[in-house]
Amino acid sequence: MSLQPKPFLSLEDWLEGERAVLEGRSEYLDGEVFAMTGASFKHNIIVMNIGRELSIQLKGRPCQVYANDMKVLIRSANAGKYPDLVAHCGEPELLDDRQDVLLNPGLIVEVLSASTETYDRGGKFALYRQIPSLREYLLVSQDQVRVELYRRGEDGRWTLMDYAGLEDRIIPLESLDCTLALAEIYDKVTLAGSGKSLNGRG
Repeated sequence: MSLQPKPFLSLEDWLEGERAVLEGRSEYLDGEVFAMTGASFKHNIIVMNIGRELSIQLKGRPCQVYANDMKVLIRSANAGKYPDLVAHCGEPELLDDRQDVLLNPGLIVEVLSASTETYDRGGKFALYRQIPSLREYLLVSQDQVRVELYRRGEDGRWTLMDYAGLEDRIIPLESLDCTLALAEIYDKVTLAGSGKSLNGRG
């Protein structure tokens, strides 16, 4: 994400602009619009891997997973974001008939990159925590086998679970009643220094 804000816009103006453009996306925060950079090869593979695994487990259930283009609105912060992946169970709460802005995500996934990691961990997570429906936030490294799961408890506090290593590492996602295996998340991903593509079989 670029650190250079564009001139002030209302949330409605930003949303209208996003719906009109065919290329390029931006995120919105209380009047400022920030251009988003394109995703890397590994980033795209990881997002698709996670989306595939969740879609298989959610088939036939009242749950849905969206990748890349579903916007999430954080009303209390006057912010609009594009998570890498977002999912929920139950009836979706959508902003309007365009059905491209979700209000009640249960899970948000962000794949970390050098340009976004600090924001994804800090300011962006602080915004996401203001979403009442959000129960889990998943941060996925694209340079090493490491996944961090933040989960909101009944008392509203967030706890961190850290996962690394492909062997028998299963991540439970309570918000969807699903699991993710690290081997599947990193299937066909070439990690830095290894020179080899992981095949999801250890």
